[in-house]
Amino acid sequence: MIVNIHEAKTNLSKLIERFMEGEKIIIAKNGKPVLQFARVDETENQARPTGFLNCEVDMSRFDDPIEGTEDYQ
Repeated sequence: MIVNIHEAKTNLSKLIERFMEGEKIIIAKNGKPVLQFARVDETENQARPTGFLNCEVDMSRFDDPIEGTEDYQ
């Protein structure tokens, strides 16, 4: 099924239902297809581990003064 952008905005919920039932949905602009509904891979929605928590950080000097900032203390 090909629908124009205005119709897609107006009937998005219905189009999603039809897509979920197996129908191919294509959105067109000025009569030219520009995008197609596609299923989302379940693995794309899983939370990703944050990289900085997987590394070691030396916090032993965290509270030490920063060189060059003596005039601002």
